[in-house]
Amino acid sequence: MDPAKPIPEEDTTEMKYPADKPAGYQAPAVHKAFHLLRTVAESGQPLGLTDLAEQLGYSKSTTHGLVHALLREGALVQGADGRKLHLGPTVVDLAFASWNSIKMVESVQPVLDRLRDQIKETLVLGALIRNRIFILAAAESADPLKIAASPGTVLPLFAGAAGKVFLAARPPGAVKQLIRESGLPVHTPRSITVESEYLAVLEEVRSNGYSVDDEEYLTGVRAVAIALGNIKGPPMAFWAVGLASRMDDDKRALAIRIMTAAAGALCGVLDQTPGD
Repeated sequence: MDPAKPIPEEDTTEMKYPADKPAGYQAPAVHKAFHLLRTVAESGQPLGLTDLAEQLGYSKSTTHGLVHALLREGALVQGADGRKLHLGPTVVDLAFASWNSIKMVESVQPVLDRLRDQIKETLVLGALIRNRIFILAAAESADPLKIAASPGTVLPLFAGAAGKVFLAARPPGAVKQLIRESGLPVHTPRSITVESEYLAVLEEVRSNGYSVDDEEYLTGVRAVAIALGNIKGPPMAFWAVGLASRMDDDKRALAIRIMTAAAGALCGVLDQTPGD
């Protein structure tokens, strides 16, 4: 693919938009570009131009033009064979352009430490990235018998309390689709594996503003989680996690009160621009 080759005129094929989208100019080229990027990102294997056009349902000229534009911007890169396409570094750069992860961890660590000392259990901050939960920072309990949490650890989306608050932020229809595509995993005998029951729990999370995990992800471990609703960076949540023998109903209620009171301040730290 010759990057110097001119981009063809925009394809005028009619595009269908969801009924709930606001009226007005829809920027078809932008929608098509994002559709293309999602298709590349979600493909189980590298795609060539012809495969991509077929999957998208676009003409080859439209796909060719979009691909060249995205290659020039670094949103796509070509494989070693010069043909297969992969997501490029620009996608990640844009996602984190206004979010300095090092400064963020330095800023939130004192907050997590304070909450850990109040609740006396491990506090964890995590982000949702591509249907995976990434642990960004943690303040581990001082008790020798504690739950360890290492920054950089990746958890599955349906992992206990954290997964519930992230999924509760999504439309129920989207959650149903995800469940039907991947299923509800069995982590422990207490894992919720019935779709209707899991959806009902998410409704409770939406209503309560927090989620709980009662030995559903790890046997002998309980947790509570709250989504932060931050604007900058990926969606984030924080959770308190401890041994079930210590994390009784009273301790869990205490954690919910303390974390709910602290959520606004913690979100403010995350959204603060360096230099503000």
